[in-house]
Amino acid sequence: MIGRRKRQIIKTISLYLVNTLLGLLFLIPLLWMIASSFKPEQNIFRDMSSISAFIPTDFTLDNYRQAFERVPLLKYIANSIIYISITLMMSLTFNSLCAYALAKFKFRGKQFVLSLIIALMVFPFESIVVPLFIIITKMNLLDTRWALILPFTARCFSIFLFRQFFLDVPDELLEAAAIDGSNRLHSFFAVVLPISGPVFATVFILDFVMHWSDFIWPLIVLIEDSKRTVQIGIQAFFTDPPIYYGPIMAALTIVVIPMIVLFLIFQKYYVQGISTTGLKG
Repeated sequence: MIGRRKRQIIKTISLYLVNTLLGLLFLIPLLWMIASSFKPEQNIFRDMSSISAFIPTDFTLDNYRQAFERVPLLKYIANSIIYISITLMMSLTFNSLCAYALAKFKFRGKQFVLSLIIALMVFPFESIVVPLFIIITKMNLLDTRWALILPFTARCFSIFLFRQFFLDVPDELLEAAAIDGSNRLHSFFAVVLPISGPVFATVFILDFVMHWSDFIWPLIVLIEDSKRTVQIGIQAFFTDPPIYYGPIMAALTIVVIPMIVLFLIFQKYYVQGISTTGLKG
């Protein structure tokens, strides 16, 4: 008994140690980027061979001043937030309703629709860029906000996540709501929605990160500079001379902050959502 308990303790400690080391491994580039954003240009690569790489030597905020002076960074960030907010509101609504129907309704062709959605998850976005661009052009939506929003209001992976969660919602709750005179749509908003916080948080985080990091599609459909997203905007630091790595690190640090804050806020619900949608290992 004591030997088994000792082995369990050693196993637990080893697991935490490995996870800690892996976490540090993934954090190292982020920590170096943040530290470098507060360093003079000449110190960034000079400190690479020592622990000073992660410690801001000769602390300065000049890199952040240059980052905001070289490009309208706040404008690009505001554009991205507006695009993503509208996209997510529409996406969460449509995808959750579609998944609700697939999880709780019985109708002809249901299995075919579900199989089609799962099959479409395999195709990478790059494989449909050209036909999607042609459609957007034919609809006269090129260089408009809707070119960034409409193609992503429905997403197969999000529908799958919602469906997996809704399958675990007891049918008795919906039957009780029906007895009280509630129709199917009202039952969704009154019964299912209040207990679906974890899956909504999970889809929200995954979709936000995907759209916030998207570069290819905005680059293709946006022409006017004032409509650019943040990922396109920061490319000026890499393409327009002079190229200084201090402002680049500062701009990248600013861009990554919303994702870190978002994950810290919804971390609890994200973990719950992943564990209840059939994605846990």
